[in-house]
Amino acid sequence: MNKKDIANIRKQFKLDNYRMNIREIFNVYVKKESGEIYHQVCRPFQMLEQETQELFLANFKKILTGHLDAKLFELKFKRDVDYSTQTILFEGMQAESEDWQDNMLDIVGKMFAHAAYEFDTVVTFIRGEYRKPTKKRNPESEEGGDDEVYANSFILCSLNKTDQPKKALLFDYIEKEFKPSQGVDPIINLDSPMSGFLFPAFNDNAADVNHILYCAGKVNQPDFTFIEKVLDCEDIITAQEDKDCFDFILKEVIGDEVDSTIISNVYEEIDRVVLESAEKEDDEIPTLDHHDIERILTVSGVENVEPAKVEHAFKAVVEDEKHEFKASSLIPKTIKISTKVADVTINPKDMKYVKYITYEGKRCLLLEVDEEVVVEGFRLEAKSM
Repeated sequence: MNKKDIANIRKQFKLDNYRMNIREIFNVYVKKESGEIYHQVCRPFQMLEQETQELFLANFKKILTGHLDAKLFELKFKRDVDYSTQTILFEGMQAESEDWQDNMLDIVGKMFAHAAYEFDTVVTFIRGEYRKPTKKRNPESEEGGDDEVYANSFILCSLNKTDQPKKALLFDYIEKEFKPSQGVDPIINLDSPMSGFLFPAFNDNAADVNHILYCAGKVNQPDFTFIEKVLDCEDIITAQEDKDCFDFILKEVIGDEVDSTIISNVYEEIDRVVLESAEKEDDEIPTLDHHDIERILTVSGVENVEPAKVEHAFKAVVEDEKHEFKASSLIPKTIKISTKVADVTINPKDMKYVKYITYEGKRCLLLEVDEEVVVEGFRLEAKSM
């Protein structure tokens, strides 16, 4: 799935939406440490109170929120797994209500066979149908829109922790007095899901039952046990791991010391690859192999780039020789330069305006600017070197 596919689904999670028909919601309350199911209930989603629906819809949106390969991961199911989660979910989409619940309880069993929590948890499943128009409505002919739609069944899961209510002081409007709160019921934390998934994945309006979209609880911290043992999916590499591997290859080829202009050129060239793909409206995510890295370093001004050296550095850090880095994962949002005097945050492509020099025997960081510098309302006086 690309970010456009995910955004299209996420924005449909709203009240009374024809394009997002949530048929059932199944909540399973699991006790801490033991993993025993304390309570389970399945209801038609539309039978919930409107406020409750809104709370759950906001929770489901969070399962589909985040950057790909950092918070959201499209996973591929392993093959030849007995009664795999892929099979359970596929059967669950088509099963009768009671059988569907049994399918989902099998997944809950997998979850808590490999994890124990210090708090009670609630696992929520929904199943429904996602509809998307095959083409936009033409305002003149009034054709298109919901006249013809793609319709796909899906199951979404959200795993949430429970919090104990905090002690608070309340004001009783009836008795007109202040009193401590007496709340003892655990609060389901729907604002920060621990994890979740959407099955199947959707690519170019088509359901892909061989893949699942997994949501990690924290950025660049996927639960590998959950991925392998619960979802029965293949291993993944996070965007941060990809970036770390790429940086190691650069150091192996370039060395520890590098001119700031070369750093800027490398990121500009990678950014150009990403932009060219976007301009072509190519759904394929642009990737870089060791041949691409060799070319980027050469055009960025690195001298004597030897193909054998790049390939050796590549193999030293990446097990799969055919591995390709996702270009978008390699460009940091900002670069932070830390010194004892100050911290400077700069766009990677603007590194060419930063120079590390020696002036009058002192090491200096020179930042080239094309405008006046104002500090606390005062314009700084420019001095010639």
